Amino acid sequence: MALRNLSQPTYEPPPASLAGSTPGLDSMARGFLGLVQPNAFPAELLSRLIQEPAHITEPATYKQVLSYEMGFLVCAAIGLLFILLMPLGGLCFCCCRCCGRCGGRKYQKLDQRTGCRRRTLCTMMLLLSGLLLAWNVCAFVTNARISRAVGSSFSTFNSSMGNLSTYLDDIPQQVDFVVSSSHVPLGQANDSLRDISSVLGSAIVSSVGRELQGALDGAARLLEDLDVLRTDLQGVINSSQRLQDGLDGVGRNLSTLCSRIEHSLESCGQPCEPRPQCPRAPANLSLMPNAGHQLDLLDNLTRSDPQAVIQQANRSLHDTPQRVENETRDLVVEAQAQLDQIRGELWQVRAKLSNLDALSNVSATLHNVTRSAAHYEPVVQAVDRYRWIACVCLCCLVLLVVLSYALGLALGVLGLNPAALPVDRGCLPNTGGNLLLAGVGFSFLFSWLLMLLVLLSFLLGGNGYMLVCRSWHDRQLFQFLETQGMIPSFNPETLGLQGQTLNLSQVYNACQHDAPLWSALDLGQAVPLDELLNLSQYTTEIRAAFAETNLTLAPVVLLSTEQTDLLRTLGNTTRLTNLTDDRQKLSTIPSQEQLLGLADELDRLANVIGTRAPDRSKELRDEAAELRQLDKEMETRLRSNVRILNETLQRLQKTMHQVPMLVDSVLEQMKQAEVFLDTRVAATIQNESQLFLHRLLGFFETYVAWAKGTLTGELGRCRPVAQALDGVETIACRYMLDSLNAFWFSLGACTVLLLPGLILATRLAKFYRRMDYADVHENDALEMFAPPPAFKIPQVETRP
Repeated sequence: MALRNLSQPTYEPPPASLAGSTPGLDSMARGFLGLVQPNAFPAELLSRLIQEPAHITEPATYKQVLSYEMGFLVCAAIGLLFILLMPLGGLCFCCCRCCGRCGGRKYQKLDQRTGCRRRTLCTMMLLLSGLLLAWNVCAFVTNARISRAVGSSFSTFNSSMGNLSTYLDDIPQQVDFVVSSSHVPLGQANDSLRDISSVLGSAIVSSVGRELQGALDGAARLLEDLDVLRTDLQGVINSSQRLQDGLDGVGRNLSTLCSRIEHSLESCGQPCEPRPQCPRAPANLSLMPNAGHQLDLLDNLTRSDPQAVIQQANRSLHDTPQRVENETRDLVVEAQAQLDQIRGELWQVRAKLSNLDALSNVSATLHNVTRSAAHYEPVVQAVDRYRWIACVCLCCLVLLVVLSYALGLALGVLGLNPAALPVDRGCLPNTGGNLLLAGVGFSFLFSWLLMLLVLLSFLLGGNGYMLVCRSWHDRQLFQFLETQGMIPSFNPETLGLQGQTLNLSQVYNACQHDAPLWSALDLGQAVPLDELLNLSQYTTEIRAAFAETNLTLAPVVLLSTEQTDLLRTLGNTTRLTNLTDDRQKLSTIPSQEQLLGLADELDRLANVIGTRAPDRSKELRDEAAELRQLDKEMETRLRSNVRILNETLQRLQKTMHQVPMLVDSVLEQMKQAEVFLDTRVAATIQNESQLFLHRLLGFFETYVAWAKGTLTGELGRCRPVAQALDGVETIACRYMLDSLNAFWFSLGACTVLLLPGLILATRLAKFYRRMDYADVHENDALEMFAPPPAFKIPQVETRP
């Protein structure tokens, strides 16, 4: 019985890695977050806040939140200080330089280490600019990656939800397929019942025929051999009679001729010595003295018509299928009625598995979610477009600082004349120094904006990753969602599995290994499959109906007692028959060589005595001629019949030698066949009936085993569920949060590097800008031109 396996639906491939991903940068961001937030997942805190939102105002709750968020709060405090102090520091720096302080006076004191300090600062500034540029490029890349993540998230979400919907919709169809496959065993069982005459009847004929057919075939062959024997016996009797009739006439002539020849030879005297002998024919050829008795036995056997008995036995045996059909007509009707009840019971199984139809509610919810996501997709894309523009502008501010530093270094290094006095520096180094200071100014102006974006992204992405992604990987999020009942679609009661506990982590792990739905949800506790597919009641009734049916074989008569006695007597008679003497009698008839040889000898003797005894010579020649004429007559009337009779006797001797053994063998087979018919045929028919019943019920046993194996081992292989959850994790973590964290980490690195950058740029600019005051070397001593008196702001004096 061929039962097809379940065909699994075709799913879209799982989401691929996001283009432009930076695994190294992601790892650094995660490592930093691990240092900032080493605390475990706050399951108790979140549970209390969800269950009792009023407790959020309690001091204890504040204390727990602050304890968990301590690392983020410290970083946020540092970021806020940076946001406040950088603009304030920049303002103070500008005011101080305007007042001639903090390097505001264009004076540079020269010494022997000035060049070394300039080269050191230049190298450090070059390295810092390279780092700034590298991190700025990372910021640009991760900013574009966020946009790609937003675009890919919708397609990945739709693909995951589509796979999940396809999976959920296919489960009822698979159940229907398993139940509807019952038409295969039902159809084959019904066909077997309709063809019970050919199936069961042929089996009975085959089993009984193995015991009887040998005896029947042996008897048929024996009868054929006996027909041949009867024909040969009749032919021998007829041939021997014709031979005897011919021998009576020819033998007398030969005897008379031989007497005359002997008389002539005696009268010849000495010249005819030694005298040749004249062969004489036997007087009587009474062959096979028992042939008449054997022929009578064969005639009696033929008149009893054993062939008709054998044919009737074969006919009775081959009429068994029709007899089975007639005797099982009521059984077939009752068994077919049981099959109809089994068909109804199997369709009741589908009704009892209707709880799985609740999955369609989940599928409908997924379709609604997908439509809602498609509705918000243009809005999200537009918002992301504005975000991308804003982030690009801020990244361009960093790039502006980097370009200022890079151009300042290039112009300063290329245009500086180390031998020239600071007051005599050219335009190129002076412009380079001004560009370095411009980079410093840009850093003061825009760093707080960068830090503000970094801080907001850090708080959002960092907390999202630690609360969602890390707990997802640790399976703590699954446990939390289960305890809070925040996944109603996977609630056991939603699936009609009352009183059953499901562990989402275990379900997820099972689905990752593509486990069937039965084992993943442990449906065996809620669905008594053995009871649903229990067909023992109906199979027991079918067995009882078969037990009440008594199948019998039509009466089979092999050979009657008279026929058996005739065969046994015939076997004993042929066993005693010996045809050797009969064949020897045929050899006593004179041959052609003897007669013609004697005639030739008479002609020779006639020639010898021809001149001395012409009369005697003529007499011998006449006798030789008569002998030749008699030989021709014997050839015509005797020898041809002798040859035919000799061949018949030879064949008959072989046949009669085999007949006793054939008779004994057939009689023994008949005896065994009669014993089988008397003692074992009923058991054989019963055994074949049980085999037919076992084969009939085996259809259902095979189907039940296949249905159980399919429902428990193939139904609803739930890898799409795990892939859907992985798709959510991919969107939330690998696409969005990893991209966002990589962005703020890159931009934060740029912002932090602005601090040493502005310090180095401020110090390095003094080595490139044109000074208003310069040191000179006289007599190996440094003297500075006297600067003009410092401007003093007039003050109002009060008089008493």
